Amino acid sequence: MRLPALAAALNVSPTPGSTLPDLPVRGVTHNAAWVEPGFVFVAIRGARFDGHSFLSDVAQRGAVAVIGEGMADGQTAALPYLTVPDARAALADAAAALEQHPSRELRVVGITGTDGKTTTAWLTRHLLRASGLPTGLLSTVGYELPDGELRHFPAHFTTPEAPQVQATLREMVTAGARAAVLEASSHALALDRVRGVAWDVAVWTHLSAEHLDFHGTLDRYFADKRRLIERAPFAVLNADDPWTAQLRGVAPQETTYSAAGAEAGWRATGVRETADGLHFRLHSPQGEADAHLPMIGRFNVANALAALAAASWCGATLEQLLAGLAAFRGVPGRMERVAAGADAPRVIVDFAHTPPSLEKVLEMLRATTPGRLWVLIGSAGGRRDPGKRAPLGEVATRLADHAVFTEEDHRETPLADILAEMERGAREAGRDNFTSIGDRREAIRHIVAAARPGDTVLLAGKGPEDTLERTDETLPWNEEAEARAALAARA
Repeated sequence: MRLPALAAALNVSPTPGSTLPDLPVRGVTHNAAWVEPGFVFVAIRGARFDGHSFLSDVAQRGAVAVIGEGMADGQTAALPYLTVPDARAALADAAAALEQHPSRELRVVGITGTDGKTTTAWLTRHLLRASGLPTGLLSTVGYELPDGELRHFPAHFTTPEAPQVQATLREMVTAGARAAVLEASSHALALDRVRGVAWDVAVWTHLSAEHLDFHGTLDRYFADKRRLIERAPFAVLNADDPWTAQLRGVAPQETTYSAAGAEAGWRATGVRETADGLHFRLHSPQGEADAHLPMIGRFNVANALAALAAASWCGATLEQLLAGLAAFRGVPGRMERVAAGADAPRVIVDFAHTPPSLEKVLEMLRATTPGRLWVLIGSAGGRRDPGKRAPLGEVATRLADHAVFTEEDHRETPLADILAEMERGAREAGRDNFTSIGDRREAIRHIVAAARPGDTVLLAGKGPEDTLERTDETLPWNEEAEARAALAARA
């Protein structure tokens, strides 16, 4: 795309008195360090940095133009400057235009909610593929093209921004995808990272307090997530979530689902949990049938219903849905059982990192554990919801026989402060069944060695994440591999 054509696509003009050179545009970014020759730089004013401070740097790197909300007094640009009302929106719109709007060539399912997004996304992608639809996936675990190989963004893309989202969608189309499933986090929606995605289906899991350090209030958090429902022609809503009442009628068309017996378009009754997974009677617009999902955790029935409803809207038949559900192999790092011998404890790796999600997982494991229940949990550092640290300590020690508190991406926050808060939560609840071990690898080896056959060990918080962040270093990390090493050392 040429620079004048990009400006026309954004419906903006250069600063009065200047003209746009007819140059090719190779990419767009808001990070000065990522600018390459032929890129357009979007200068965003954030809480810590003003992109306008890097205008000379991006010019030297070969940028061909700058997009921003206007320069402050004293600021100058040696490049053509396009003034827009919202720089983040322009970043997303420019990225979509440069990639020629790949989502318009796909059936796109977006999934949002506090918990359940990843499992629901993987289930939906699996069901669509089982129905014969080549499908890509973009989730917190990584991204997949239709070939099914899990890929990860480079380390500096900790959260994909709009240009990476659009480039990934284009890569999916090029690889033959006809559908895509995307997790739409509250940050991605609030910061317009998924603006420009042409949604076909929006799935709502449920809402509980999370990321309030960023959103400020629970109402603001809800409003940011609601954006997905507002932008899709069809919504799949959780009838068991109280917030759903405020979402009814927002999308032009909708269906509901319930795993708790509420009236809904997609319902599960007679839920049973056995050694080979979950069994239930499915009631749906396509008819009734017995369904089997080879996962542990009754809460996964709700995730399955949401995925079934989304895949059905995309054209999957009931027969295809049931066969696909029964063949699902799970999500990396989500209730993932680590293979072990008969003389070892059951070890589960899961991403649960909020008090509600940890409580849900521990309650489920308690019901299926003949021996003692152990949990290893940490809490992120920085400004990421410090208020959840004490509640995590309370939940862990109330529901497990013994808890080990450890590190989990403490970043600039002293690890001792985080551990002390988790300990305080446990002590104020009258509990002393915990140990604090700062080094996560050491903590995993300790808890696996202490458990006996028949016990269950939950390694919570990291799940599928592939790095561990400390004060001044980021380490490669694989929780499942660490668990296997601990089991081997135990043997």
